[in-house]
Amino acid sequence: MADSEMAESLQGRADNLASMSFLEHLEELRRRIVLSVVGVAAGFGVCWGFHEKIYQLMQRPIFTALAAEGMEQKLVYLNPIEPFNMYVKMALIGGLFVASPWVLYQVWCFISPGLYRHEKRYVLPFLFSTVALFCAGGWFGYRIVYPRALEFLVHFGRQFQPMITISEYTQLFLSIVLGMGAIFELPVLIFFLALMGIVNAGWMWRNFRYALLAIVVIAAIVTPTPDMINMCIFAAPMVALYLFSILIAYAVHPRQRRARAAARNS
Repeated sequence: MADSEMAESLQGRADNLASMSFLEHLEELRRRIVLSVVGVAAGFGVCWGFHEKIYQLMQRPIFTALAAEGMEQKLVYLNPIEPFNMYVKMALIGGLFVASPWVLYQVWCFISPGLYRHEKRYVLPFLFSTVALFCAGGWFGYRIVYPRALEFLVHFGRQFQPMITISEYTQLFLSIVLGMGAIFELPVLIFFLALMGIVNAGWMWRNFRYALLAIVVIAAIVTPTPDMINMCIFAAPMVALYLFSILIAYAVHPRQRRARAAARNS
């Protein structure tokens, strides 16, 4: 990637942002944060009305794993306030999912002044793809990754009597589901980096081996079990998302867009 090309792209965006003062940026950021919090609070209120049903969905993987080993299907708590805290936390996370389109729209409204006019048409694809990828990552973690990890862990400790607290189980559940949701946002991140000319498809492909090493390391860190199968379950979607991101970078990079425009005009 030419340094002059990147400098030109970044200078153009700096000129777009220069129309707002520093205090105006802070005021706009505060406004978007307040609107996002209001949306999440509304989502929390909706999900609180279904907190028991949300808990039933959350407990299903561990109960299935315990039943497979003939163990008692029950979680415990050590503090009287733990059940209430767990319900609040689950309703809050559910509210984040419900309000995610609204929150992401506020993110888009905050960053859009730094985009060119023709780039602002990506607002609908941005909202749809970001929400869809986050939900797909959460679903993958809930239906594929988390049950496999619990099956391994419960089977490995089958000679002991489990006493799983709801707080520890909730923490593990959220780390897996939200972690996979965040990982699935990689194509959106690459989309913006490529759109601004910071990365391109050629650079990503040339550094694929380093990306693969980083993916393996990340998978080894976030996998709750030490076996290779679960680590590969974590790593496989990340590799697929990276390869898909290369195609995205090729499609939206400024150099490729200019080449397609020149081909149409010739």
